[in-house]
Amino acid sequence: MTCGELIRELREANGWSQSDLASKLCEVAAHATVTRELISRWECGRRKPGKFWLRHLATVLEVPISALESDPVKRRTFLTDIAAVAIAPIAASDIIEQGFAAALGRRPGVEQWQHKLVGYGSDYMSLGAAEIQRRLAGDLVILQQQLETPGLWDVAAKLMTLYGKTFPGADGSKAVNWYMMASQAADRSGDDAVRVWVRGRAAIALGYEGASLSVAESFANQALAISEKPTLGRLNALVGKAHVGALRGDGRGARALLEESRRVFDIAGSDEQESDYAVPLWRMNVFVSLLAARLGEERIALAAQDEAEKALPPSLPRFATHLEMHRGLMMARSGDRVGGVGYARAALDALPPEKHSLTLRMLMTEIEHG
Repeated sequence: MTCGELIRELREANGWSQSDLASKLCEVAAHATVTRELISRWECGRRKPGKFWLRHLATVLEVPISALESDPVKRRTFLTDIAAVAIAPIAASDIIEQGFAAALGRRPGVEQWQHKLVGYGSDYMSLGAAEIQRRLAGDLVILQQQLETPGLWDVAAKLMTLYGKTFPGADGSKAVNWYMMASQAADRSGDDAVRVWVRGRAAIALGYEGASLSVAESFANQALAISEKPTLGRLNALVGKAHVGALRGDGRGARALLEESRRVFDIAGSDEQESDYAVPLWRMNVFVSLLAARLGEERIALAAQDEAEKALPPSLPRFATHLEMHRGLMMARSGDRVGGVGYARAALDALPPEKHSLTLRMLMTEIEHG
């Protein structure tokens, strides 16, 4: 996706015309020099916005500026992007050594990569982001040397999406950039189910976190446009878009999307209980719990929390903390800001530090400042 295509996607996700975007840019920049015609030239690729307007586009469209500056993904740019991550020298040495050892030896086959994919999906639910990030970085260095078949692009897209999940909050630009690359890798797989899943997962990740809402909505819209089949990818996209609506004050739209997502869940919900690539009943209720809390729907939120707790595996305490913090958000939204913040903080502090996630920290910030 080019810079111009991204501008158009995000503008349309906000429901704005080219004239609307031009007016908003003029207002933010205090320079009445952007016209509808200039927006059109940017989107068509006939001109590129300069650094001054890129900065204001990033503000208005709620997207990290690095995403607008990025060139379209190339087949073998993954190593460069991984190297750009701030990895300690010793860790970087290990990762580079791992990559060369694989290049000189026998590379994993598709079945081995699929097995790794399953393992990462399970590990992400219980391990800390830092540990997952380091392991994934090493495997992505190896995998980027093998991208010759649709099946390997499938694996790469899903692993890249998970890798992006290790960056929420602390560095939103890296998370968004990885989601964008993952969506393009999914397109290389030629599998619509993968294309929908990657975009849907990015949408629910950003929507749940309350980050880069325009990007979240754009990913959701892309996923929903690719296929109408009731899949987990479509489910994630619907719930992600519902969270965007709730945070923007569109309660009616959010509730309609929630009802549609429930219908999809009834068909596509997972039996697998502990994988990032699955949405069992308890996880669906975690999504609903936060959405209802944001909408001020206390009855729906409490019912979702009760149902989630009944089925939540005891091996996943991080998600029990999510539910407790949702209760803190409800208290704060109902007028007891001090009590809600204190309740959420106590829940977070009760979770061992190594189990903390950046998503939980973002939720804490929302409760404190919401």
